[in-house]
Amino acid sequence: MTVAPFGSWASPISPEALTEGALRLSDLTVAAGRLWWVERRPNDGGRQVVVSADGNGMIADHLPEGFSARTTVHEYGGATFTVVDTDTVVFSEFADQRLWSVGPGREPRPLTPVPPEPSAWRYADARLVPGREWLVCVRERHHGSTAAEVENDVVAVALSGEAEPVPVVGGHDFFAAPRPSADGTQLAWLTWDHPNMPWDGTELWVADLVGDAGGGPPVVGAVRRLAGAPAESISQPRWHHGRLHWISDRSGWWNLYADDGDTGQPVAPRPAEFSRPDWVFGQSTYDFLADGRVALAWSDAGIDHLGIVFPHTGELTEVSTPFTYFETVVARGHEVAGLVASASEAASVVTLNPDQPSAVRVLRRSRAAPTERTRVSAAEAISFPTKGGRSAHAYWYPPTSPDHEGPAGTLPPLVVMSHGGPTSSASPAFAVGIQFWTSRGLGVVDVDYGGSSGYGRAYRRSLDGAWGVVDVDDCVAAATYLADQGRVDGGRMVIRGTSAGGFTTLCALTFRDVFAAGASLYGIADLAALATDTHKFEARYLDRLVGPWPEAADTYRRRSPVHHADELSCPVIVLQGLDDKVVPPAQAEVMVEALRAKGLPVEYVTFAGEQHGFRKAETIRRAAEAELSFYGRVLGFTPEVAATQ
Repeated sequence: MTVAPFGSWASPISPEALTEGALRLSDLTVAAGRLWWVERRPNDGGRQVVVSADGNGMIADHLPEGFSARTTVHEYGGATFTVVDTDTVVFSEFADQRLWSVGPGREPRPLTPVPPEPSAWRYADARLVPGREWLVCVRERHHGSTAAEVENDVVAVALSGEAEPVPVVGGHDFFAAPRPSADGTQLAWLTWDHPNMPWDGTELWVADLVGDAGGGPPVVGAVRRLAGAPAESISQPRWHHGRLHWISDRSGWWNLYADDGDTGQPVAPRPAEFSRPDWVFGQSTYDFLADGRVALAWSDAGIDHLGIVFPHTGELTEVSTPFTYFETVVARGHEVAGLVASASEAASVVTLNPDQPSAVRVLRRSRAAPTERTRVSAAEAISFPTKGGRSAHAYWYPPTSPDHEGPAGTLPPLVVMSHGGPTSSASPAFAVGIQFWTSRGLGVVDVDYGGSSGYGRAYRRSLDGAWGVVDVDDCVAAATYLADQGRVDGGRMVIRGTSAGGFTTLCALTFRDVFAAGASLYGIADLAALATDTHKFEARYLDRLVGPWPEAADTYRRRSPVHHADELSCPVIVLQGLDDKVVPPAQAEVMVEALRAKGLPVEYVTFAGEQHGFRKAETIRRAAEAELSFYGRVLGFTPEVAATQ
């Protein structure tokens, strides 16, 4: 065992290892008896490819070189493709945001027209209407450069590509999840309006599909609202044998409901979360097996579980698996397929028999499984007291190495992670980005501050009017809790965050005196600028988190770190994509200039061609190198960058 300062341990996880052989898996679905998903490939410039696996586990790509399946509806996208027969894929092409069709031996061809401006007309969440040669999908049209000039609706798109998209339903600010029934006679969809976000209040609508089924586009008949309200979040409508199911948080928890001719009947209710916030399209945490049972995943105290519900009795039986995170659950016949992860293995596409769950079949890993489990720092879910008599939650990762230990009488530095959203959540799943730090001798705490999802609506709403306060309190409380327990060195703690977590980071550095330094990755520095210069999806998000703009302008200024740079007295590193439309580079530049004017140590690292979130391998590597080097200088250790074998 080598004794070496914390932070300087030789690690097998080099900056290059963060992306070598790594994939980002998403959009898992079932069609034509096969599993389909999207792979983002950092070593291919972040290109996203639709792939499938047949019953024998044979995997095939379905997009030719030069095409990337990614939609920017709501900027965050999701549900970027659909399968319309055994092997024809309709997908949103990232370069122009049009819908394209591709099949074996055929060149991709566009189904939607050229927009008046590049990428101005966008499409997501498409579904085939049974019995018709038409899709229904969400369309987003940008008529100008401001959020007020963006129009969303549901349209029908002809598979022939020979007709203009036909409006199906409109009249609301946002739409999601257009779902035709299996017989093609009904259509369900979700709507919501500003200032709500989909996790605040949505409505579930249903209508009969009428019109010429011989070749014309689908047309809705009488429309009726089935569920939802301004203070009820609905997600994941899904038909089964002509009956509509959905998830609602009307009880204070996202639970499953079934249509009972009234407002919906709960299915196996419990105080746990059976859904996540709909930041992206196409979420799936439940599905129907061939025998009618429901396979579903839920989160309880930060840990995910898989279960089976018997619809006639409502009995929920947990299925024992090695996984602690279920991003997606779908059914293929009598099998459950999932995009899952555990504390020691990164996300994978797997299948299992819920009646024999030990026989797990791994079809695709997002990265190779760690060869030495002794090098893996496994998440420990912790709860701790915070301001206002509240409790908050986090995952603690101790520094871990079978080869190294810190000098006697010393404690490790701490990296506090503040997730984005802020209505998102941390995860206990294996993440190489966390192991990058723990394998070098740094502790990590990934904080689910008040406002995070996974702990019920009341916890999620605890950030209302308090963004920049409650989240900061909870990140500080997590750090001081671990320091008070003697797990970390309270004098060598840093905080880092992405997007909204970058705002929390900058607030913690500006308005608290706890951290030695911080890193903001495409983070928010000026709330007023965000309120007046962001995309439509989040244009009114701050009404609930901070207050209505401009009526609450004083609050916006009071909580914006950029206006209080004189209170910040520690080093900061800022990493920013130059094509970011969610948090434009101007946010970072104003903060950096304010810090430089004060003479504070500040590093500003930019990445051309990157949007909100880093996707290219070279960006991810360079960002990790810069942040590690920065922490080494601030915390007084010399990083070992080269990989060891």
